[in-house]
Amino acid sequence: MMDKLDFAGLSLKDALDIAIIIEDDARERYQELADQLELHHTGEAAEFFRFMLEQETKHGDELREHRKRLFGEARVEVDRTHIPEVETADYDAARAFMSSHQALRVALANESRAFDFFDRALNHVKDDEVAQLFKQLRTDEMDHRSRVQKALDNLGPEDASRPEDFVDEPVSQD
Repeated sequence: MMDKLDFAGLSLKDALDIAIIIEDDARERYQELADQLELHHTGEAAEFFRFMLEQETKHGDELREHRKRLFGEARVEVDRTHIPEVETADYDAARAFMSSHQALRVALANESRAFDFFDRALNHVKDDEVAQLFKQLRTDEMDHRSRVQKALDNLGPEDASRPEDFVDEPVSQD
């Protein structure tokens, strides 16, 4: 397992592969969160994660098409062990009775981590094409972050109830 990614030595192919891994990881995590929240009958939060899932899927598909156009079926040289977790929600962040406000804050944190990753990477990338790609991805993550923030702003005031208000107390099993 690689402890630190060597941004300065990245090829365009490797940069595309890393970007695809990041988008796929986000898509998988949003899928898991949506499924978990639906299981707990938290529909609005699940719906938002499904929306984010669609966005990440679209982004990943665009990156795959770009990679295929440039490199055909060339072997992928990097994998998830080469990069830190970037655009992924903490599993503990999703819970039963999660509100739309809470779901949006989780998504906002995810998109901010992805933006920060590409922003930091740009300080080390030497290849012009890789730098251009990472600049575009950073811009895309900034757009995702803006969308999430706008959705959060449009929700209005948050309900003062807490998830634990809806949890039944344990009952003894005599």
